[in-house]
Amino acid sequence: IHTPLDVDAMRAAAQCLIGEHDFSAFRSSECQAKSPVKHLYGIDIRQAGDLIHFRFRANAFLHHMVRNLMGSLVAVGRGRYPVSWLADVLASRDRDRAAPTFMPEGLYLAHVGYPEAFAVPPASLGSVPWSGIWSE
Repeated sequence: IHTPLDVDAMRAAAQCLIGEHDFSAFRSSECQAKSPVKHLYGIDIRQAGDLIHFRFRANAFLHHMVRNLMGSLVAVGRGRYPVSWLADVLASRDRDRAAPTFMPEGLYLAHVGYPEAFAVPPASLGSVPWSGIWSE
């Protein structure tokens, strides 16, 4: 995302999304998931120069969930809605109350983690150009 966006407002708005919730307000009408309840472990928002990087970590995602969350976070960042609006949208479970679906350009699935029992080797740091943003 190119600035100017209020990163602090987006971070504050994102806090209501952390935890286990019914994410129906951020679900595509084409979603085939059996349940809209997902556990969002974290949303990290970092600015690097003119770009703003978002990282979403969850046990699973609904169809277009991240794009719909992005649209709403950016709407808050642009000052179209107050920080408290996102909690109201989440509680409503109504997709029509959220912002439009964000464009797919610039959004990437960077990593999928699996339980150790599956013995899936981890991706190496540096395997994607933006991986250095999250190397902590």
